Amino acid sequence: MTSESPQPLISLAVLASGSGSNAAAMVEYFTAHKFCRIEGIWTNSPKAGVLSRDLSVPVHVFAPGAEDDRVIDQWKAAGISAVVCAGYLKLIPAQWIRAFPHRIWNVHPALLPKHGGPGMYGLHIHRAVLAAGDAESGLTVHEVSERYDEGRALFQCRVPVAPQDGPEDLQARILRAEHWALPRVVEALLLNQPLPRPDQCPA
Repeated sequence: MTSESPQPLISLAVLASGSGSNAAAMVEYFTAHKFCRIEGIWTNSPKAGVLSRDLSVPVHVFAPGAEDDRVIDQWKAAGISAVVCAGYLKLIPAQWIRAFPHRIWNVHPALLPKHGGPGMYGLHIHRAVLAAGDAESGLTVHEVSERYDEGRALFQCRVPVAPQDGPEDLQARILRAEHWALPRVVEALLLNQPLPRPDQCPA
């Protein structure tokens, strides 16, 4: 009697531009995962904070535009199945979307379609939420398209806006929700499982 061969791991690439806290949350969640693994993190900035983090996966720096095709070649050689934008600020090139159709996902710290699009990143988003007088904000995990934040929404989690909130307060609470939601949503998408319940997301 022959034993069944183990199921091959699903390999992920993670993109990050800044401090890398969402990338670190992804690495932590998928470390020793039975079915999924982070193959590496790719950043467009040689000054990105993610480079100073003590992570268990390699971090690669690349030049957007000039090295877009080389990155695709790296991902294909590594058997990458999906790409996750975890605080990545550059527009995703069309050839990446063609190479990984419906398999590039982003987390945006607002309830899209509100407060999305060019220039809506970091504290700019949370200042816009407060200026609009919104009673709630949150996060959206969505497919990436060739236009900022316009891909199909896959998951949303709502975070109330407190009367005393400044943009930094709101950012901190939503970031905590992102760290919880992003890896769990990605896991569900990769394994064709039900998405996590939004009411379980820390708010």
